[in-house]
Parts: sequence; structure tokens; C-alpha cells
Amino acid sequence: MTQRSGAVVGLALALALVAACDRSGGGAPREPVPAVPGDATPQLGPEPAEVWSEAWITWQRRRYLEDGGARRAALEASLVNPANMYSAQRLAAYGLDVRGWDALPVWNPRSQPITAEIAAALERGEAPRLPAGRKPLWDGVAPATQAGWVELGRRVFFEYPMRAEVFAEWGFTHRATFDAIGVERTAAGGVPGLVVFANVDGKTRVGITCAVCHSTVRDGQLVAGAARRTFDYGRLRIAYFDETRAFVEPELARRMAKWGPGRADVTEDNDEDPVAIPDLWGLRAQTSLTQAGTIKHASPLALAIRQETQLLHSNHQLVRPPRELAWALAMYVYSLEPPPRAPPKHPERLARGGELFATHCRGCHGNAAHGGRTIAATAIGTDLALANGLARGTGLYRVPGLLDVARGAPYLHHGVVASLDELLSPARLRADYTRGRTPGPIPGHLAGTDLSAPDRAALVTYLETL
Repeated sequence: MTQRSGAVVGLALALALVAACDRSGGGAPREPVPAVPGDATPQLGPEPAEVWSEAWITWQRRRYLEDGGARRAALEASLVNPANMYSAQRLAAYGLDVRGWDALPVWNPRSQPITAEIAAALERGEAPRLPAGRKPLWDGVAPATQAGWVELGRRVFFEYPMRAEVFAEWGFTHRATFDAIGVERTAAGGVPGLVVFANVDGKTRVGITCAVCHSTVRDGQLVAGAARRTFDYGRLRIAYFDETRAFVEPELARRMAKWGPGRADVTEDNDEDPVAIPDLWGLRAQTSLTQAGTIKHASPLALAIRQETQLLHSNHQLVRPPRELAWALAMYVYSLEPPPRAPPKHPERLARGGELFATHCRGCHGNAAHGGRTIAATAIGTDLALANGLARGTGLYRVPGLLDVARGAPYLHHGVVASLDELLSPARLRADYTRGRTPGPIPGHLAGTDLSAPDRAALVTYLETL
């Protein structure tokens, strides 16, 4: 999640580990790289006019997979503030043909989601083991249909290791801690978001995937795309350091203790700017990626590059995923939809709530996901640490989508408001407010706080149907 979890290893070491990748069963063939930029640029023809049609998605996929120049151009166009650390790092390393991250070995890992049986073995203190004959995640054959790409992306979401995670491996022998910090289990006993896998060094380890933060279990059923709001990653890490007495910087320990459930500091700097884990609903409609609007979502290439670079950076820049898997992951994320909402508790308020939403909210929350553009952080008035941070700062915040917002607490980008009622209540603006994460007022996002109590209740009723 952050470079603080491990040292960033240089390119020379990455190249030295090519043989180790092959030993792990995950060494996919290296992709040919043109000697001269543009030599391999495919002849795609004109861009199809119908956005999100199958022909348009195919055209975009070919640009991403086959055209290095298109990838570099998409990266440059997507970075809102090229000077922040996130952007500068990618501009220095991505889309450079035979240099930088393009030179990393391609890693197609052997990985197994943790089942009840595997979890029980780990809890007994047994070393992580892959089932015999486990093959690499991808068979190397590009899917023939969009549904096939989505299904491949689902496997990436749940199975591709972002990195080996010593804290999770330790946690299996400390079940009470694991349960307390929100490592959830399905009705069958599986542990979504955790895998055993053959690492790039050939050792079998426990790792984390996208699903550790972006899936949850409700009534024993897995809900992919929903934020894991019970997951207290900071508390897990602190428990590990406390018991093993491994060194951790006191300042970092203090910060991790403040994250709390459903929040983490994933940025590249030393600023204190934890954010709420977001749901992934309706991302196709959003024009920006990440809470600070760090990435302009101009095309699917922006999301695929985001996924590709996130996976390789999380793996300490030792390897990169096959681009087919990054594209598939983007297609899967686009496909995610929230579960059906329950009927409103107070249907008599619904019409009035819809009128209030149209008047007070739709100007910002106006797209298909009930999200919208980026807005100057000073105009929103919430905490400015993330918006102005060295790592991903743009001076902006993205208007979040409101799909399934009733189950989306805590609210605001930094997850400090516990309910929709409190978000709309003027009480949270007062100096004597005590119901936030810390005592004191929760400023900003004033929309709705000037409504009467009956109108606020009606607006909440409407929001509960989105």
C-alpha cells in the first residue's frame, strides 16, 4: 500500500531476479520491445464513434497492448499535476521502451486464494504451501470476448499478489488479532484478499491482493467492489511490531494507530493524510481517479496504466504484470455494480428527498454514478492534507460517486463522518462536536447542512435509494 512497507529495490536487482521468476512458475515470456519508438505502432484505423461499444473497447485495448507511444501519451495526458511524487515517478519510469519499468521482467504468478483448509494449516503454524500442480494465473491466451476479459480480471482482482505480506502471514497464528482488525471470512471459511503464492525469489509466501481492501463479506456472501470498512491495517502492523519487537519508526507507529478501520495512508510521502478506502462502483462514469483527482480518467488506458503501475510498484518494482492482466483488471473494475438496495424506510419522504437532491446536490453529483468533476479543495472546505500533499496533491478533490452511499460510511475523503445524518447535520460544524474520529468540528462539505430537520431526513431517505 505504501513504500513504507518495504524498501524500493533498484532495476539491477529486478533484472537479476528474472531466473527466480522462472523458477516460481510465473515467468511469462518477455514482451518484444521495438528498438525505435513507433516502429511497432499498429494500424488501428479511426476510433469507433460509439463510446463503450465493443468495437471501441477493442480499439482501446489494442492501443494499450500494442502501442507503446499510445501508452506513454495516455500516461502524460492523465497526470493532473506532473510535479507531485506519484506523477514524477511514473513520468521517469513508464513508457520508455527498453528503459525503466518497461525493462522489468513480466511476472505471471502461481497463486491460490486462501481457503478454509489453507487458513487452518497457516493457523497451526505450518509454512505457506501451494497446492500441487498449481499453474500460473494466466494461460497466456487472450480472451476472445469482453466477458472473457472481465472474468480474467476477476481472477487478477482476487489472485494477483500485490506483494508478500509478512503482517498477514504472522496474523494467521494470531487469530484473535486477525478477527479484531477485520480480516473477513466467507461462509465457506475462505479469506478474500489473501493468497499463498510463489514469490519472485522462489519462496512460497502469503500475499495480499486488490480484494483485501475492495471486497467485503455480508451475511457470509462476498461482495466484490465494496470497501473493506472493517479492515484496520494500521492496527495489524502495530500488533506485529509489538510482538516481534521488529523496529518501526515511532512516528510511523503513531500514524498507523490513527488510521482506524477502513482507512490507510497509501501515499508516497511522509505527510499524514490517511484516506477512506473507497467503493469501486460506477468508476466508468467518473472523470478522475483517486480522491485527490490525481489521474484524469480520459480513456480506459488511464485506468489500465493505473492498475499496471500499482501492481508493479506494490511489488517493489521487481517485476511487472502482463499488460493483458492489467487491462483485464480494468475491465473487471468497470463491471462492478453494488448489490440491490433495500426499499426506503420512509417512502413518504422519497419525492421530497428527490427534489432536494436535484436542488442541492445534482450540480456536483450529476453523472451516472452520482459523482462528478474535481473541485478546488478550498471550495469544499474539508481537510486539505491530501489535496495539497507532496505525493498526489492537485489542490483538488474529486466529487465521489454516491452509488450505494447508504452503506458507504464513513464519509468524506478521509472517512471522518459516521453517518449520512451526521454528514448533513450542522452540529458537526460546532466546536463542541464530539462524534467524529477526534473531538472537535468537522468542517467542509456544507451542502444540506442548512436544511430543516424534516428536509434533511427526506434527503437521507432519497440517498438511501441510490
